[in-house]
Amino acid sequence: MPTRPLLDPPAVPEPTSAVRTCFLSVKDAAAYLGISPHTLYVWRHRRQGPPSFRLGPRGRVMYRRTALDAWVDEQESADSRSNPALSPLSTPPLRRNPGA
Repeated sequence: MPTRPLLDPPAVPEPTSAVRTCFLSVKDAAAYLGISPHTLYVWRHRRQGPPSFRLGPRGRVMYRRTALDAWVDEQESADSRSNPALSPLSTPPLRRNPGA
């Protein structure tokens, strides 16, 4: 009969896989959005684009996947082509006053 230690350490999931599902690096976030990493850096410098933050002692710029999804949804609803309420074509044209 093989001897087994009394206290087996519990199986701990690999932290990098859990972090990868929640947080994305600039390179991964750019790939996720279909843009270049340079564009994300420019947007961050101009305080545009999706929200980001620095993580860890080296201060790596990271993005939450949920924040990226929310930002894309916000951009989609702000576009007049996908939101009829913002489209200038959805309002009737103004009539000119011939006497003025």
